[in-house]
Amino acid sequence: MVESRGPVTSGVAPAASGLILLTLASGQFLMALDSSVMNVSIATVAADLGTTVTGIQSAITFYTLVMSSLMITGGKIGEILGRKRAFAIGCVVYGCGSLTTSLAPNLAVLLVGWSVLEGVGAALIMPAIVALIAANFDRGARPRAYGLVAAAGAIAVALGPLIGGALTTYASWRWVFAGEVLIVGAILVLTRRLADAPGDRSARLDVVGTVLSALGLGLVVFAVIRSGTWGFVNPKPDAPEWLGLSPVIWLLLGGGLVLLGFAAWERRRRDAGQAILFDPALLRNGVLRAGLVSFLFQYVVLAGVFFTVPLFLSVALGLSAIETGVRILPLSLALLATALGIPKLVPGASPRLVVRAGFLSMGAGIVWLVAVLDADAGAEIVSWPLILAGLGIGALASQLGSVTVSSVPDERSDEVGGVQNSVMFLGSSIGTALAGAVLIAALTTSFFINVRDDPAVPAQLTTQAEAELAGGVPFVSDDQLTSALEDAGAPADVTTAVVEANAEARVDGLRSALSLLALLALAALFAARGIPRRQPAAAGGASSEIY
Repeated sequence: MVESRGPVTSGVAPAASGLILLTLASGQFLMALDSSVMNVSIATVAADLGTTVTGIQSAITFYTLVMSSLMITGGKIGEILGRKRAFAIGCVVYGCGSLTTSLAPNLAVLLVGWSVLEGVGAALIMPAIVALIAANFDRGARPRAYGLVAAAGAIAVALGPLIGGALTTYASWRWVFAGEVLIVGAILVLTRRLADAPGDRSARLDVVGTVLSALGLGLVVFAVIRSGTWGFVNPKPDAPEWLGLSPVIWLLLGGGLVLLGFAAWERRRRDAGQAILFDPALLRNGVLRAGLVSFLFQYVVLAGVFFTVPLFLSVALGLSAIETGVRILPLSLALLATALGIPKLVPGASPRLVVRAGFLSMGAGIVWLVAVLDADAGAEIVSWPLILAGLGIGALASQLGSVTVSSVPDERSDEVGGVQNSVMFLGSSIGTALAGAVLIAALTTSFFINVRDDPAVPAQLTTQAEAELAGGVPFVSDDQLTSALEDAGAPADVTTAVVEANAEARVDGLRSALSLLALLALAALFAARGIPRRQPAAAGGASSEIY
């Protein structure tokens, strides 16, 4: 086995705890902000840089790939250099990437600044945040600390459209990244207050393990991201195919095999007493395993909600990015209330009970949204369901981070931080891809049924539409569809019938996607049975026993 160093420093003076939490929460906020900001500014950025929307979407994909594939490696670097130093170096790299992005004259520079530099910086920062909470707070204070940090990330996702929409509309998207440079500077000033354990300079980075983990995770995440465009098993029209199948299934199989090879390589080096990147034996810990599975479910559902609800608000209802952000804000406020309130008001609460209540609340909120969703519904219908879902997400945030890290000795927190963040990114990718695939499939089926049953739509037009839209009916607004039909010379009665069919199909697609997310939230209740009834508390190590 790999030799364990002594536990990191825990505990922190009350006077300094607020600044420490602010520092780490600000780092998490920054990491989650970029993609949510960029998603509402894609068209503007593409026009400004003289490129296409596809080019900007590729930059977003590459950013996600760099982060997710290097998370485990980032955690190991934190163990070698020290968590505080890795956090600071990550902030510097990230800040350089933000500055480069804000000044980018073309797509190539944007890719270097945002996708590469910011991605590498994030891979150093995020595992370090997990480990630094363990270093600065004793186990009793960790639920509140992890809850606040997780809430900061979710709030960034919700506020991203609001911030991005406002700056893109009234100033420039470049100010988002320029502002990140200022935030990074403030974080670096506050970093000196963080407690840390010295790094193990004698340790060595497992280069082969780094390549295998990055390649395996990268292939899996990339496959999930492309599944909506290429198809999961059968290739969609105009999509590439390998041996008659979609590349997605081959990439998933390849990524899985590479990760199995990574695990075997790590076990071999561990048994030989050599430096390893991640010890697969950690996954035998039942508490840690249950925490990671719960994280996966949480982020699958959370990402799916943040994909579908903005589509309803911005496309179906035609709200601006700013208005969409305001409507999602109740979720963030509810999340923050429970993430901080539960550890403060009921510090002895059973993690298993809180986590199950959180998944139940998420599922109930989504079911409520499905029930009130209608073609004639207004934006106000999302408020209470999102509040209920936000209360559930906050409940999960208040417990899961502390459960996973406290289930292992403190000196293993870097490894746990890397794996935990990899699981979170994988869950987010799966949630977005799954919700998107179900939405488009249900929308397409419903649309064709509606137009076939409408006597105002000629059978020839229906047949032509089915042939041209075999890959899936796009999720478009009434105005966009009306304009396209008018440009095609469709008669007024046909245009009206098709637009009405699309409006009903759009709701059917949203309901189907949300229904699946609700089922996943309820299925997570069973996955949470491995969460303990008490927070793991053994400072020197943790058993896999379920309390």
